[in-house]
Amino acid sequence: MAEFMLSQHTPMMQQYLRIKAEHQDKLLFYRMGDFYELFYEDANKIAKLLDLTLTKRGQSAGEAIPMAGIPYHAAEPYLAKLLKLGESVAICEQIGDPTGKGPVERKVVRIVTPGTVSDEALLDEHADNFLMAIHQMNHSYGLAILDITSGRFFVVEVNDTEGLLSEIARINPAELLINETSPLRELLKNHHGIRLRSPWEFEFNTAKQLLTTQFKTHDLSGFGVEEMPTALCAAGCLLHYAQHTQCTALPHIRSLSAEYREASVILDSATRKNLELVQNLAGGQQNTVAAVLDKTATPMGSRLLRRWLLRPLRDQVVLISRQQAIQALISSYGFETIRTHLQGIGDIERILARVALKSARPRDLVHLRKALAKIPLLKQQLSNIDAALLQTLCQKLHEFPTLLAELEQAIIEHPPALIRDGGVIALGYNQELDELRALSEHAGQYLVDLELRERQRTGISTLKVGYNRVHGYYIEVSRGQAHLAPTEYIRRQTLKGAERFITPELKNFEDKALSSKSRALALEKALYEALLTSLLADLVNLQVVAESLAEVDVLACLAERAKTLDLIAPTLTKTAGIQIEQGRHLVIEQVLTTPFVPNDLQLDEQHRMLMITGPNMGGKSTYMRQTALIVVLSFTGSFVPAKSAIIGPIDRIFTRIGAADDLASGRSTFMVEMTETANILHHATENSLVLMDEIGRGTSTYDGLSLAWSCATYLAERLRAFTLFATHYFELTQLAVTIDAIKNVHLDAVEYEDHLVFLHAVKEGPTNQSYGLKVAALAGIPKEVITNAKLKLIQLEQQSTISAATVTSAPKQQDLFTQIQTSPALALLESLNPDELNPRQALEFLYQLRELVRK
Repeated sequence: MAEFMLSQHTPMMQQYLRIKAEHQDKLLFYRMGDFYELFYEDANKIAKLLDLTLTKRGQSAGEAIPMAGIPYHAAEPYLAKLLKLGESVAICEQIGDPTGKGPVERKVVRIVTPGTVSDEALLDEHADNFLMAIHQMNHSYGLAILDITSGRFFVVEVNDTEGLLSEIARINPAELLINETSPLRELLKNHHGIRLRSPWEFEFNTAKQLLTTQFKTHDLSGFGVEEMPTALCAAGCLLHYAQHTQCTALPHIRSLSAEYREASVILDSATRKNLELVQNLAGGQQNTVAAVLDKTATPMGSRLLRRWLLRPLRDQVVLISRQQAIQALISSYGFETIRTHLQGIGDIERILARVALKSARPRDLVHLRKALAKIPLLKQQLSNIDAALLQTLCQKLHEFPTLLAELEQAIIEHPPALIRDGGVIALGYNQELDELRALSEHAGQYLVDLELRERQRTGISTLKVGYNRVHGYYIEVSRGQAHLAPTEYIRRQTLKGAERFITPELKNFEDKALSSKSRALALEKALYEALLTSLLADLVNLQVVAESLAEVDVLACLAERAKTLDLIAPTLTKTAGIQIEQGRHLVIEQVLTTPFVPNDLQLDEQHRMLMITGPNMGGKSTYMRQTALIVVLSFTGSFVPAKSAIIGPIDRIFTRIGAADDLASGRSTFMVEMTETANILHHATENSLVLMDEIGRGTSTYDGLSLAWSCATYLAERLRAFTLFATHYFELTQLAVTIDAIKNVHLDAVEYEDHLVFLHAVKEGPTNQSYGLKVAALAGIPKEVITNAKLKLIQLEQQSTISAATVTSAPKQQDLFTQIQTSPALALLESLNPDELNPRQALEFLYQLRELVRK
């Protein structure tokens, strides 16, 4: 803002406007005494967002200033709401002496954004809080991802838009940094948390210098990321943004790792959504895989479990080591003791991040102290369990006796939430602090003792010791006895009926007492800051301990779940195929009031597709989803709900289950369905697992049937993907006659006394009827509507028969015969050799003929 415009404002508003000019895209919390105040547009905005009262503050430049404020000691709830709304906030504190002339000096000490927040109260303890930056170079996309609450920093590169969108959906960043000149702005315009950054922040040399400075290395060769130059550009931008928002060093960010998509079983966003891994279809947390499995004892274990579920691994060595650890924990019943030791440790991972950022609170250090005290017990327990992975983790659980002793001496047992009011540092930790506290706490008793002593010494019966804010401490004597005051008494004030004196002893006490409380608080804060600084020396090893504790927690949790839920270890094999005996749906069996009906499944080289038919509500979708979930759990290292399971290599899992209009993008249900189907047909391989449910139902019967027929054929013959294909098009069951890789199965149901009973059992062969009207009746459709529907069904079936007869015999349909003679149906029929006519060709002829009749 030009100086001549600033000069029209008051000195304080000039200061505010200068600071605001540096943070125009953020709400500025401007500290004034006990409140954070917001002015002008910030005030209008926050008043609307948080339903605050909008007031006005005097005038500046001749106009009333809109103002809204929140108490500084209760700012967290307001910050939490703003962050959820995607807002960023610059915290501007008073750092100067408020008793000086002019406006007190102020400075932005921290910027709180959705992707860089580290405060416990502002975060979901069960979810990672990621910041992501994306850089595009030709057809390659480089992604850098940072969780500032743990220091986890990694990069990924993908080669197409599908991969990019899939990774964004998997990571679900709270903030997304992109180049302000990038075409990604249009592609990602509907994504929340977009932050546009300057092009120079993505320059490779700038990024490399920032990263090597952060890691204190000559180059990046030791991190294995140099073959990802596009992602490194993104990493540089991301690190610069993190440093800028925190206004401090980031010592807990100590390395950069590379993730490769081919190392995991790739789950696109539709698959993660349909399988309800961590979020249900309604957007909640209930009745998800994570909700059933997550019995972890620590928040960091809970987050690690979710990362395992969202990124299943293909490395069988890692997976088998997890299985062996879980089995050993079950066999020894060690998981119970371990989970007991882990209880109450707290979120060490995020506590260490706050220690590094100098924002850790006293109770964080208490949790850290508890964790350090329990490490020897955990090590002792783990050392007795025979599993290689558990022994490795045990070795990483370093002990810190010196640090533990320091924390025990420094912090009281139950400290207040914040250091600002003092009372955190324990008695005996610092001699000077103890003396200052004693002065402050025992001032009253000292004055009582002084008054009694002086009365006895001087013989002045009216002598008393007092205090006021103007003159400080004093000795007051009535005017009638003032002549008895000793010579060392120095007159301070004369009143109508008394004289007030000061003595060298009282003056010395006054100097100490009046400043002791503020000096004690300042010293306590300094000691606390020094304690946080001293913790940095052990930060790297402490982070290793936190990571190990989280993994131990997840393994113990999975052991408990396997024991409680009757799960078994799947066999991982190099041979392609999926064989499941008595498989169950992990989530649904938890909410059923009746026993779950288990089912078998076999996909191998001979049968790569199961064509699944049966009534609605018969269990087709459940059967398909439970298969996918068993595969996902197998590739996380978890045990699975089945009697036995043999799982071969799987590179991706696709699902095309259900659909709804995407109104925001202007896409119909059918368009959503076809887009997801296209993605499957373009990217599935012979090692992919594909779930296709009711493909083609979003359009007309014949278009839908044709598409379903073609998609099934393409998946079975061209891609040879392992596929579960559920359909109501009974005609598709004929594919099993002509394509050896396809096998028909159906979900059984029986009619009993005009009722439909779902058996939920998978049987070989196609179903023999639809039961559509029966299901409609079960859903509560009025009886009159069901009766009319039955009559219409009979009518349509009779019309279909009459139409076929009329086409072949009635002379008056000469025009129709003319059309048939020139139709593709006749051309197809004439090209066929009757001796070689197969069911598939006959059906294709009939479909075209029926379509012609329909028209």
